[in-house]
Amino acid sequence: MNDPFFVDIWSDVVCPFCYLGARQLDLALNRFEHRDDVVLRHRAFELDPSAPTDYDLSLPELLARKYSMPVERARSLNERLEGDAAVLGMVWSMKDARPTNTFDAHRVIALSRTQDLDRPMSERLFRAYFSEGLLVSDREVLTSLAKEVGVVGVEGLWRDDAFSDEVRADEADAQELAISGVPSMLIDGKFMVVGAQGADQILDVLERAWARRVKV
Repeated sequence: MNDPFFVDIWSDVVCPFCYLGARQLDLALNRFEHRDDVVLRHRAFELDPSAPTDYDLSLPELLARKYSMPVERARSLNERLEGDAAVLGMVWSMKDARPTNTFDAHRVIALSRTQDLDRPMSERLFRAYFSEGLLVSDREVLTSLAKEVGVVGVEGLWRDDAFSDEVRADEADAQELAISGVPSMLIDGKFMVVGAQGADQILDVLERAWARRVKV
């Protein structure tokens, strides 16, 4: 087929369900017969565009305040998410996670997309936040992570507003599609999967989207 089989993924690097969903997508793609025809595009979505770059409160304390729950309840929910991650082969340490603004992280992903490195860049940022306790708004941290992945030219992002328009364009596309929660995966421009639905469900949608192409 001539047209690329795009899978557009709107997510935020501090969203636990986005990281779970990304790993589930990987598992689904490993079982998808037409994996080599798939082009992944990681798109920007900020859970909280007004978030500061650093907080005085821990992640459980922030969740407790946001959702009016006891801090212990927030810790318990995070431990449950760590268990979900472990089932997928990941080791998280949410007690060490440092909530922050993610706009610059999305600029790095937008840059990496021009070099076909957005998938490993997104994965590296997820791991930095959920497993390593790194501050993913810190520009030195972002520069180091980008170089680790092999992204070229990241220092230039900090000299001006490069790739800010690309991030805003992703967010505008999400708004136009009425995306209000992430992860949201638009498969071949026709099928939307919202949330960490599981590898089996994602694979089913991939196969239905491909079958639709064949019929057309």
